[in-house]
Amino acid sequence: MQQDTRENAPDTTPESALRRRVAERFREVNGDHPMSAADDAYVSAQFVPLDELCAAWGREADEVRRLMLARRLPLPGYLRSDGAEMVPGDLFALAERAGGTEHLEAWFTAHWEDALAGRREWDAYLSGQYVCLREVTPETIRRKERLTDAIGSAEHAADAGSADWTARLHALVDELDALEPDFTDYDRLRFGGPTSRDTCIDAVRARHPRAGTASLAR
Repeated sequence: MQQDTRENAPDTTPESALRRRVAERFREVNGDHPMSAADDAYVSAQFVPLDELCAAWGREADEVRRLMLARRLPLPGYLRSDGAEMVPGDLFALAERAGGTEHLEAWFTAHWEDALAGRREWDAYLSGQYVCLREVTPETIRRKERLTDAIGSAEHAADAGSADWTARLHALVDELDALEPDFTDYDRLRFGGPTSRDTCIDAVRARHPRAGTASLAR
């Protein structure tokens, strides 16, 4: 993702134009895919319209949009069919932990020893595409990566298929399950395929039933 070279310039764009610019940036990142009624229902249950969140927090929605466009806060996770910019309810939590949006980038990237890895995760965070986590923090991002790596490599273990191995595998899958939401079909469109829940939770549970459940299924 390329950095916006105008991020330090004052922005006096009217709010209606800011909405359009946020929507344009969102589609640049995610592509232009339709939201179904089921997608809208899922998003409405999991996320909050930006205007409503800002009203609850006493913030100006247009200023938050400027921060999104200036790469100081992440883009919305979804654009609902009615155009509402849907964001997580804890959108401002990380900036508060960091001491303000002006400190957020340095605070966030410092959680990775590898500066390039930290930069990649910062870009991913700003994209708004971390809808794969119920709570988006450096800690949950890193834990999800470790879990998906461990689940992906588990089938190569020397004791693969044993009862102990199955128990270890399901412990990993259960922990990932607790971190991840359900996703919706729109996510499979914008990500160009199955989600991590599809591949690392649902498919793994189907291939490797828990001890005792395989015999019940026969």
